[in-house]
Amino acid sequence: MSSVIDRRSVLAGFALLGLRACAGNSATGTVMVAAASDLQYAIAEVIALFGKETGIDVRLSLGSTGNFARQIREGAPFELFMTADESFIFDLARLGLARDQGALYGIGRIVVKVPGGSVLAADGTLESLRAALAQGRIRRFAIANPEHAPYGKRAEEALRHAGLWDAIQPFLVMGENVAQVAQFALSGNADGGIIAYSLALAPDLAARGTHALIPENWHQPLRQRMALLRGAGPEAETFYRFIQTPSARAIMQRYGFSVPTG
Repeated sequence: MSSVIDRRSVLAGFALLGLRACAGNSATGTVMVAAASDLQYAIAEVIALFGKETGIDVRLSLGSTGNFARQIREGAPFELFMTADESFIFDLARLGLARDQGALYGIGRIVVKVPGGSVLAADGTLESLRAALAQGRIRRFAIANPEHAPYGKRAEEALRHAGLWDAIQPFLVMGENVAQVAQFALSGNADGGIIAYSLALAPDLAARGTHALIPENWHQPLRQRMALLRGAGPEAETFYRFIQTPSARAIMQRYGFSVPTG
């Protein structure tokens, strides 16, 4: 049976967290942003550039899209929500909790990530995983929890496409979000896992182990949408527009996202 990793067992850098990106003492308000954890590195660079250009502070919370959607429904005071699955934005818009259906900011990808010395090879078609399962060489394999993490749902879809979902069950461990899975897959406690391409491209993760893209047609697309939430202030509106600028989109592209044009 699969298990869920206790949040306390994962390094703090990959847990649900608040990050403040500051560019001096701004007289303006702080923008409260909830973002899918696959954005951990990409959005940090966007925020740094935004702060440098505007002097506006951003407080960023990273976690699973599903958990944030629940918190927003319960009244969490976020102003901007950046999801890993646009359906959550559509739901919040129907409830009147988002101003509108927002904007698509990127399309993500999933990869197989394996640490050095793993019994697995970085193989996007999962044939290495299939062989290791058949030979009884797998200890544990990590994905995000499909119940509330879009990257976990796409990992499940890919494993089902490969015909491995049932076979992997006894060895499956689940993180609360895809960033936790990245840490778990590289900690030596798992033979590998399925994580976000954007995380695999981050310098400190890219230097540890190897990764391979899983074919896009093995899963539903990761259409990542953002929206201003009810009560968002003018600084949040400014940040929302900034994410759609060429300079911000260039950062997103460096982290493996396909971005809108125009």
